[in-house]
Amino acid sequence: MTTFRTLNSLQLETKRDFKTNLELLEYKLALCEEGSINLVSEVYLTGFSYERMEEASNFSIEAKKSLLDLSKFKTLLITMIEKIDGEYFNVLNVFHEGSIIYIQKKAKLFCLGKEHVYFKSGKVEDIRFFKIDGVTCASLICFELRFIDLWQKLRGADIIFVPALWGKERKTQFETLCRALAIANQCFVVSSLSGNKDVAQGSSIISPFGLVFKNDEKDIVTSTIDLNECQKMRSYIDVGLNQVSKKDL
Repeated sequence: MTTFRTLNSLQLETKRDFKTNLELLEYKLALCEEGSINLVSEVYLTGFSYERMEEASNFSIEAKKSLLDLSKFKTLLITMIEKIDGEYFNVLNVFHEGSIIYIQKKAKLFCLGKEHVYFKSGKVEDIRFFKIDGVTCASLICFELRFIDLWQKLRGADIIFVPALWGKERKTQFETLCRALAIANQCFVVSSLSGNKDVAQGSSIISPFGLVFKNDEKDIVTSTIDLNECQKMRSYIDVGLNQVSKKDL
């Protein structure tokens, strides 16, 4: 397994027209390197379209067909509005080699944004590790970033992905929490925020040492990482992560 991977955080503007959003995503992904791992901001394709939930969930079904094809040569992580057993969920899908290899329903809903009114929450116990080409990965969806007990749950991951749609006035909090997560868990953190001007931007790729790669003016933030940095950091400053058994991840 190669230890070098190209990570991309897509910071795209969500329009009201769902199809336009998908077309932009397809175009931007075509620019990304083959074999790269690509994260998109929370519910990018539709936004939190509370007045169009049925339409949004139906569009997610259609969008998956295109995304499955696009993922044959590059990995994509994206959250979507999905209707499951009559309830709406905010669901992370990991597309890899033409298949969906992992799904995760958002467990911690943001009440100030009325998410709990429109969505059913997933289960915290379903926040798990998953593998991308043998790399141990995990994800926290937006508001879940604020729960330190979830940080502990993901100790041992090499990459943690954070798709989000964060309030503009709390931008500094988001950036601080993402950097702290990378330092505390001695791993890479990839965050993706919307490119819309009325919400926080600040998509980034953060190293286990806490180095931040970001550019709010670009719609694709990219970095080629060396996964060996996780083990180097864990050996250099031992906080117990060397004892986390890989067979349990």
